[in-house]
Amino acid sequence: METPPSNTQPLDVPAEITVTDLLERYAAGNRDFRGIQLIGADLSQQTLSGANFRQSNLQNTNFSGAILTGANFREAKLTDVSFEQATLVLANLIGADLADARLMGADLSEAGMRSANLVRADLSQATLRETNLNEAVLDHATLHRAVLSEASLSRGRMLATDLQEANLEHANLTSALMNRAILKKAILVGAVLTGATLEGADFEAADLSRAKLSSTNLVNVNLSRANLRGANLSWSSLRGANLRGATLYRTRLSWSNLSGADLTDAVMINAKLDYTNLRRTDVHGTIMPDGFTMGSQD
Repeated sequence: METPPSNTQPLDVPAEITVTDLLERYAAGNRDFRGIQLIGADLSQQTLSGANFRQSNLQNTNFSGAILTGANFREAKLTDVSFEQATLVLANLIGADLADARLMGADLSEAGMRSANLVRADLSQATLRETNLNEAVLDHATLHRAVLSEASLSRGRMLATDLQEANLEHANLTSALMNRAILKKAILVGAVLTGATLEGADFEAADLSRAKLSSTNLVNVNLSRANLRGANLSWSSLRGANLRGATLYRTRLSWSNLSGADLTDAVMINAKLDYTNLRRTDVHGTIMPDGFTMGSQD
């Protein structure tokens, strides 16, 4: 059960409100602005920590640089909103509509964003440490160089999402749908992707060391030059995957399907290949688990 916001005086906030009225009421101690309509307003650089905007219509409003720690935007309409460089630590954005929102450089650490709509949103270089994004929709969103360490994106949808150079260390992506996602040079050390669907995703030069990818769909993925040292890919499908030059030292691939995969120049020393399907796999120059280099003259 949610705790209602604390207020110092009775509230009688009109559905349509001006910026001046809102700021005056906030300065007077009011925090409850649920259900208001304030479209295209300029609230940049304002401090509105703890304000309750639940189910409000705030489309195209400018919150750039605003301090919104602990603010409640649950189920609010925030399409085309700017939260650039805003502080949204511990904010409640559960079920909010943030389609096409601009959140570049925003701090969303420990925010609640479960089931939020972030289609085409720009979260470049945003901080989302320990943020709850379970079941959120991030199709075609941009998270270039975003920090998502220990964030939870379980059952999230990230079709063609740009996560290049993002930090997803120890993030939870269990059962996420991430077809065609772009994760070039991303950091996924210790990340959990068990049961995820990543068909056609691009992990070129990504760091997936010690990641958990068992029972994962990795059909036609690009893992060229990726670091999969100590990762668990057992029971996964890597049909047609590109693993050229990948590091697979001590990687667990038991019962996985690598048919038609390209393992050219990959390093597989001490990898676990029990019952692995390697039919039509290109292993030219591959260093096998026993240290033998395929195609060598020795």
